[in-house]
Amino acid sequence: MMERNITIRHEQEELAASLHYPVKQEGKEGRSKDRVPLVIICHGFVGSRIGVDRLFVKTARELAREGYMVLRFDYAGCGESSGSYGMEGLESMIAQTRTVLDYGMSCVDVDPTRVTLIGHSLGGVVAILTAVRDRRVKSLVLWSSVGYPLSDILKITGRDVYDTAVKSGYSDYLGYDFTPGFFDSLGQYQPLQEAVKFGGDVLIIHGTSDDTIPVDYAFLYQKVFWMRNEGRCDKEIIFQADHTYSSGPHRRQVIHCTKEWLNDQEAVQQEWQHWMI
Repeated sequence: MMERNITIRHEQEELAASLHYPVKQEGKEGRSKDRVPLVIICHGFVGSRIGVDRLFVKTARELAREGYMVLRFDYAGCGESSGSYGMEGLESMIAQTRTVLDYGMSCVDVDPTRVTLIGHSLGGVVAILTAVRDRRVKSLVLWSSVGYPLSDILKITGRDVYDTAVKSGYSDYLGYDFTPGFFDSLGQYQPLQEAVKFGGDVLIIHGTSDDTIPVDYAFLYQKVFWMRNEGRCDKEIIFQADHTYSSGPHRRQVIHCTKEWLNDQEAVQQEWQHWMI
């Protein structure tokens, strides 16, 4: 398997990223001139492109084996990227995701009609907001997605982190400096209301033992996505899985469900191509 660590320039910052090249698929017909689908992984709050217990590394490698080009990256101020995470806000994360999308789309052999964002936790919100603004995103996979950015993140950090930021201009959380602007940006977006504007297919996955983001959100999102005129929405609830799918069986299940769903999307697209021919 071919993997490469790269740096993607976004404004003044350098975003650290890993690119996984697809393993050649023998006997898979219907790929338009051997073009390959692109998957971009958006990590969550104060996360990184590795993921808890290497979740994103394992996902990327598994999908690459299935013939996908996969890009995982660190948002500014996270992992190995430059910048300060808590100085920015959701707008910046959306813009960074679109810059990474630019890079992914410029890779040789990527099929522009098969582009998926996988978003975990707060990354789910960033993925939704990016997909609504950027027509290049054709499908979404949401893992344990945040539903109410400000209240959900304050539940994680504790209210005092926010109060200190407002009082003194910044506050510390796990070694990250957070400004009031970061929290303000979280309050400006309602992903459950925005989601209805995305016309592509969606897969929602959530664990029943998620103590960070309630599993109820999966049902709320599904309801919203079902209100659209186009695009299907599937949901997978993983029994006893926590927020980061940290047990071996749960991790394998979330990766397997994601892979199978993406492959189903591929099969449907190929049938369409044959039908149109």
